[in-house]
Amino acid sequence: MRALQKADAGVRFIGRGGPRMQSVAGERFKDWIGQSGVLGLWEVLKHYGFFRKAFDDALREIDSSKPNAVVLIDYPGFNLRLARALRRKSPSQKIIYYISPQVWAWNRGRIKKMARWLDLMLCIFPFEADLYNESGLRTIFVGHPMIERLRDQKTDVARDSGLVGLFPGSRAREIRKIFPILIETARELRRSKPNLRFEIAAASSELADEMKAMWHRHPADEIHGLEARATFEIKVGQTAEIMQRAFAGIVASGSATLEAAYFRLPFVLVYKVAWPTYFAGRLLVKVDYLGMPNVLANKELVPEFIQHQARPRDITTEVARLLDDAQARQRMLWEFDKIAAQLGQTGASERAAKAILDEIA
Repeated sequence: MRALQKADAGVRFIGRGGPRMQSVAGERFKDWIGQSGVLGLWEVLKHYGFFRKAFDDALREIDSSKPNAVVLIDYPGFNLRLARALRRKSPSQKIIYYISPQVWAWNRGRIKKMARWLDLMLCIFPFEADLYNESGLRTIFVGHPMIERLRDQKTDVARDSGLVGLFPGSRAREIRKIFPILIETARELRRSKPNLRFEIAAASSELADEMKAMWHRHPADEIHGLEARATFEIKVGQTAEIMQRAFAGIVASGSATLEAAYFRLPFVLVYKVAWPTYFAGRLLVKVDYLGMPNVLANKELVPEFIQHQARPRDITTEVARLLDDAQARQRMLWEFDKIAAQLGQTGASERAAKAILDEIA
């Protein structure tokens, strides 16, 4: 949005998104992230009424304002339905999708339908452009916007061989499922490596408080002193710093896996959701790997521990290997460097802004 304003000072925004988007667009822009950020099939069904109203409101808002372009960002369950409804209602409306939905993972047959609903797709992974263009949907690879943000957070700091980073996710529902597994894994690791310390990344103070409460409800491990602050620290808003200082990590599946790869943190991936959500996902997802580093590498370079496989003892074995095996660490780091190169150089936001303005010119 800032890149669009920089390229054209007359650009105005309406719509909905998060607080940072609202800060750029102004008060007419709705901050709905707190209500829309639900995870999993069951959670979406429970909030169906909210999403139905938001969908109808968005259609009315677009119809009344008649924008030069509608830019849909990620969030496929909502946005693909909105694109279809908009195309039927306003055939001439310019519809652009930024950060393509991962239909290549769960429903490739939908791409041809998307080509009828969308005028332009802007993607952040290079393999997506070839896939979409082959299906008739005009697509431009603009690079990953994450690179710009992470580049600014990069520091020249040495790795701490006694530090393990824990990244349980950015949503409360994720943390409630994943954090207990990380606590048990930390205890397993300290049984054989009593000098290890752990830093846990929290996305907000509220999530940090929830993790602290979960930790205190968990059975104490007095033998190894994990209650000591010097051994186990929860830190708010310091994900990048922890990733650059830790010697190894355990990361919940999501964008944090790409951040860890960019910062060259050897890690294992853990994920667990409600069982109905897991079974629904197994029926829909058609890729071999969950983590984007593995998808981009087309092999399991990062060990994945999903659902019932997320057992502390098994996770401990892989983390210990990354701590002790220099060759295993280096192989993973070489692969991470290849992935960072795939994501493109800086300037993704400017390229996306230019593509949008060219489309509506």
